[in-house]
Amino acid sequence: MGVRERRWLPYAYLAPALLLFGGFLLYPLARSVQYSLYEWDGLGASTFVGLANYAELLTEDDLRAAFGHALVLIGFFSLLPLAIGLLLAAVLNRGRVHGLALFRTVVFLPQVIAMVVVAVAWRQIYAPNGTLNSALRAVGLDQLARTWLGDYTWTLPAVGIVGTWVQMGLVTVLLLAGMARLPREQYEAARLDGAGAVREFFALTLPSIRAEIAVALTLTIVAALKTFDLVYVTTGGGPGNSTTVPAYEVFQRAFREGAVGSAAAIAVTLTALIFAINLVVNRVVDRGER
Repeated sequence: MGVRERRWLPYAYLAPALLLFGGFLLYPLARSVQYSLYEWDGLGASTFVGLANYAELLTEDDLRAAFGHALVLIGFFSLLPLAIGLLLAAVLNRGRVHGLALFRTVVFLPQVIAMVVVAVAWRQIYAPNGTLNSALRAVGLDQLARTWLGDYTWTLPAVGIVGTWVQMGLVTVLLLAGMARLPREQYEAARLDGAGAVREFFALTLPSIRAEIAVALTLTIVAALKTFDLVYVTTGGGPGNSTTVPAYEVFQRAFREGAVGSAAAIAVTLTALIFAINLVVNRVVDRGER
């Protein structure tokens, strides 16, 4: 075999995988981009409108609000679980708690439950006579009871708290796995030098789990931006449009309003936003490791 043939050999092995990748991912994505340039109801003839569907994202209040709500949900789906997960993982790792394997299993359970089931359960908890309001009344906090999923101020945070509950276990398990890689000798040496729990965390633990933090942020940010079933089951985008999110708008426009082109434009923009945010997150984490 000549030099030229050997040079092309790796590409021959990669060709089937590249064909599958292109067929199942790149082709549908390209078709979505194509649909976003047309006004089409999904059945009849289509009309080329160029970037008009994308212009709606800047001019239509409902669409701007939907993307704003998705960014707010990042705080509940990603940042809040990260803060809680760091605290839990650090405490459990430092204390070497017995039954850690059972704890990991229990805290990870929300990840394996269908989101529709989670949404139905939390809808009952948030109901006017549900578990949350009953508990508040039982301890004399009647003034705090409210229709959590019908209040314009509290509905989006209420949905976000469900996301925090779901994502917290995933983040905690990821961080615990990262912390377990750090040799115990380093912790013992730090304690001999007089390092307390806080200094030990920032000097040893946090730098050692940058990769796990990047993975956790990537997964949870994607979950926040593409959430649909949780919103659909709990609030249906209401009250008004106070909990609409881009994925819900895609469903609404494509299957209820017959505006496939507009739905495709939202989906493509959402994909680009997810890619951009996660690119920034990974760049920041990579820079911190250098």
